[in-house]
Amino acid sequence: MPSHRQNWFEGWRLFAALALVLAGLCIWIAGMRQFEVEGVRMVIRFTARTSLMFFALAFSAASLARLWPNAWTQWQHRNRRYLGVTFAASHAIHAVAISAFAVMDPAGYAAATSIASYIFGGIGYGFIIAMTATSFDRTATAIGARAWRQLHLIGGYYLLFQFMVSFGKRIPDMPLYALFLIPLVAVFTLRMISMAAARTPRTVEAG
Repeated sequence: MPSHRQNWFEGWRLFAALALVLAGLCIWIAGMRQFEVEGVRMVIRFTARTSLMFFALAFSAASLARLWPNAWTQWQHRNRRYLGVTFAASHAIHAVAISAFAVMDPAGYAAATSIASYIFGGIGYGFIIAMTATSFDRTATAIGARAWRQLHLIGGYYLLFQFMVSFGKRIPDMPLYALFLIPLVAVFTLRMISMAAARTPRTVEAG
């Protein structure tokens, strides 16, 4: 069977390159503010957006490959595991920056958080950890195909709606945040269309 690997920028090398770029950019962003609180808050905002981007790329990969098979969507589908792990790395940096914010400015951190953010954010990170831990062949095999699919499906939709809430609640104060909902709505729509398309042949055959 021929290999699907078509260029260097794939697999774990893709993850390593993206993770290094993310880490470097975050250090640079924090450094622009002398690693003080404002720099840390800039890293929090930056990684929230990069996490959104990599999540959308990973969660839309299968649907795009099914609906519009071409060189890009096939590459995206082949590398959805590594895009997903890059999302996890981005959100890990996000968590580190939030922790630094809590230590450096306890009052500001308390004002920016709530019990709900702890609960729903904690559930989100629980899913991210579980999904990342099962992004390896050995652990995926250990839990079984059905459990793996359920975990990644439920976790993926939970994170999708959590992103919607996190960005959506900022729209009244900053209307431009509505732009961040576009990729999320697009991913959800693509998955619904893909699910419908997958069922269509069966319906036609039954008729």
